[in-house]
Order: sequence, then C-alpha cells, then structure tokens
Amino acid sequence: MNQVIESLRVRVARKDQTALGITSFELVSADGVPLPAFEAGSHVDVAVPGGLTRQYSLCNDPSESHRYQIAVLNVPDGRGGSRAMHEAVHLGDVLVISKPRNHFPLANARGHSLLLAGGIGITPLLCMAERLAQMDRPFTLHYFARSAERAAFIGRIRASRFSAHAHFHFDEAPAAPPNLQALLVPAGADAHLYTCGPKGFMDAVLACARSGGWADDQLHQEYFSAEPVTMEGDGAFEVQLASSGRVVPIAADQTVIAALAAQGVHIETSCEQGVCGTCLTRVLGGEPDHRDVYLTAAEQASNDQFLPCCSRAKSGRLVLDL
Repeated sequence: MNQVIESLRVRVARKDQTALGITSFELVSADGVPLPAFEAGSHVDVAVPGGLTRQYSLCNDPSESHRYQIAVLNVPDGRGGSRAMHEAVHLGDVLVISKPRNHFPLANARGHSLLLAGGIGITPLLCMAERLAQMDRPFTLHYFARSAERAAFIGRIRASRFSAHAHFHFDEAPAAPPNLQALLVPAGADAHLYTCGPKGFMDAVLACARSGGWADDQLHQEYFSAEPVTMEGDGAFEVQLASSGRVVPIAADQTVIAALAAQGVHIETSCEQGVCGTCLTRVLGGEPDHRDVYLTAAEQASNDQFLPCCSRAKSGRLVLDL
C-alpha cells in the first residue's frame, strides 16, 4: 500500500455526476483546519478505499480556500482506483489526501496560453482557465470529447467569465474534425501550450505542435496514466547506493523500487507508472533506460535523474544518490 505523505483529512461534502462516467467530489476540511492554498495545475494524492493511492487534479478556482474539487472518470478495466472512488466513496465519508503538489504549473509568461483538453484532461486545464481569467491573461481553451454527454463541466464553462475563450469539439458533431495544425499555429515565442488527456491525444497534440514550430520549453503536458510497460526481454542489472557503496541486484522481472524496498531502502512513490515524478532520483553514474512520461526528452537525455518505479538501466550498474 502506498502512503499519502503530509496527509490531510477531508470530508466529502458533495458527490455529483458531472458527465457520463464522470463523478465530481467536493472535499472540505474534516478537522476544521484551513485547507492549504494551491496553484493552477496542482493535484492531490487520495488514499482510495481498498489500499490504493491515486492522483487527481484540482479543478476548482485556485482562489477558493474552503474546498478542493476533483473529478474522476470511471475506468471499468483500469487498476481499480476509479471504480473504488465511484462505488465506495459516499457523501459524508472522510478521506485521507496529500497536501496539493504541482508538477504542471502555469509558466510565468504574459503571452497567449493555449489549453487543449482531451476528455477527463479538462480537470487541470479548467483550473488554469479560471486562474488565467482572474489574471486577465490572453488564452484559448479547446475541449475535445467523444460526445457532449461525456464532457464534464460543460455548463460551468458556458456560464463562466471565460466562456468566450472556450471551444468544444465532439466526435459526434457532424462538422469536419478540427484541424490540429490550424489550432496550433504558434502565437510567438512567449506563448505556451498546455495539454492533458489520454496519451494518444496528447502525443498527437505535441507532435503536431513541434512540427508546427513550437519549442519544447513552450510545451507543457500532464499524463494521467502511462501505457503498460512490459518487462519481456529485460535483463538484470545492479544499483549502487552512493552514500554507502552498497550494491543491490535488480532482477529482470523486478522494479528498482521493489528491489530496494526488499533490502530496506524505501523511496517515496505514488503513481508507480512514471507519471507523477514523486520517486524522481538523481543518477550519479551509469545510463538509465527511461520508461516514464514525466521527464522531458531533454531531461531524459541528460541521464542525471530517472524514475525508479518504472525505468531501468542500459548499463550494467546505476549509481544513485541514495
């Protein structure tokens, strides 16, 4: 079971179906203690019934201090977290969550912000839209979904102060599908693009943006999950702990996290998919085999850090800053 670090106790004050298969939860302090402030793009780790820990983006206005709002897509064939949130969490229940953390912040820039959401990926981008509107910054939100009934928060967006900046794209619409290349025309060196949603959607957005001239430092993304990583064909290697010189063998069918934990060396983890960056560890020697979706291509190429929950080694040994 994963542990929720720096935990808060919150009570479910509202539970609403916001779209087909999507439920939103309003969380308030269970102890009367003020909730920590958060920034647009932040998420919380939630200790889900059944011993799981899952990350959910905060999607309410970051100026609010009395509540956190999250929305969860029910994934029947997923790993069980979303199903537990839908079926086992009820109005009035007390949950344990982490303090908000932000791996997907708004850039400190005054240029145009382009927000592209796919499905449940609207959650962090909705929070960003609220903040950008509050700061009177120029932005455009494009929301892609399979259908209107599967798109969360449509009413809220249409009634918002930024409704004129929001555009909806549904697969069921009779019009021709949107031309991504036309949407992703660069708006200058100080423009920034933010995208969140299914991996295939995000990969298409980012590839189209790069081919259209967007620089990597203008592109920002957050993955909710990664594609399953197969260990078939993997070999064994070793990890050396820099502080003691101790060498720990990593079997071909074993993650670095699991091998270290078996030897009493514990690294904080959360998603265990290479998505959230919680277990990010410095690499002092050797060459990692990066399998995460958290680090940028440039960060991976530097080979001075990796995510031991999913990544492995190309060299026979990695020296870690542990």
